[in-house]
Amino acid sequence: MPLVFTLAFRNLFHDRLRFVATVVGIVFSIVLVTVQMGLYLGFGRTVTTMIDHASADLWIVPRGTKCFEDPSLLDARERYRALSIEGVAEAIPVVIGFADWRMPSGATTPVFVIGTDLRSGGLPPWDLVEGRIEALSTPRAVAVDRSYLERLGISGMGATAEIRQQLVRVAAVTSGIRSFTTTPFVFMDVDRARSHTGIPSAKTTYFLVRLSPGADLTRVRGQLASKISDAEVLTPVEFRERSRTFWLFSTGAGAALFAGALLGVIVGTVIVAQTLYSSTKEHLNEFATLRAIGSSRGYIYKVIVWQALLSAVIGFSIAALIGWAIVRLTAETALPILITPGLIAGLFSLTIVMCIASAIAAIVQVTRIDPATAFTR
Repeated sequence: MPLVFTLAFRNLFHDRLRFVATVVGIVFSIVLVTVQMGLYLGFGRTVTTMIDHASADLWIVPRGTKCFEDPSLLDARERYRALSIEGVAEAIPVVIGFADWRMPSGATTPVFVIGTDLRSGGLPPWDLVEGRIEALSTPRAVAVDRSYLERLGISGMGATAEIRQQLVRVAAVTSGIRSFTTTPFVFMDVDRARSHTGIPSAKTTYFLVRLSPGADLTRVRGQLASKISDAEVLTPVEFRERSRTFWLFSTGAGAALFAGALLGVIVGTVIVAQTLYSSTKEHLNEFATLRAIGSSRGYIYKVIVWQALLSAVIGFSIAALIGWAIVRLTAETALPILITPGLIAGLFSLTIVMCIASAIAAIVQVTRIDPATAFTR
């Protein structure tokens, strides 16, 4: 083991209490940044969950639609124009809207209704834990997520309630389909969705377009855009980015999360810098001794950098374990914390940069050491 590493290691562990304080400061800052960034990423993914799970090559949306939850409407007859274009295999209508769910107890709560052609499978519920998709084709059948059963005032499969004074029955239960607005999703057939939301039979919210094998997406998209009035034709990626941009940058919720993530990075950087700078400053006498016995400045700088790197690796490892535990704890909540491999790599790089920057600040202090101070202790 190189002597420079050994010196750095012993410098860190010589005073265990001081070392623990240093690591705690690093762990706290990295966990803070992880939680804030994880919330931001989790929110960004949650707002596009319906778009991510829809089976479509193109989306036909009302002109000016900002996000999936936008209640604007299209003429349902536009579906036949879409089907008349060569290369279009299916144009599946999707109807969305808010409605009141009346519990058996008489209390009410808002729900977000999603209706689609279940035979075509445009946007059916996923991750079913009870029931089958086919069951939703039966009269009054709906699907809900089990995380919302208590809020909906029902026990599960077979339970009944009312939406817009019409009886509904739970025929399927999902797991993990949660709304970032905390409003429960209720899946059903597209015709019943119109009835429960008050949307006329001649209207729909979206069309999910599926192309024939080998069809040219760019050509089909251009023809759809020219043939269907008052509508936009978007790819899933474009619609996803539009929805994410709207919720993250055009609403208070997204702005607050972005500001929190940015503040977390700044606060974390300051904490790490102050912690490591103080830790290095406490060892000035040891560095003065190294200077007195003939060590070069470059050698001392290496010891300081190694101390910073060791602190970064140890602190980040502990913070990563805590972050993993937080991810597990929030997995079933309305706004889960998301930690991606890219975020982990970025946080590790950030930790190294913060620690190295702190080491450089400490090096400036070390350069002012008078070797003679080693003999005045």
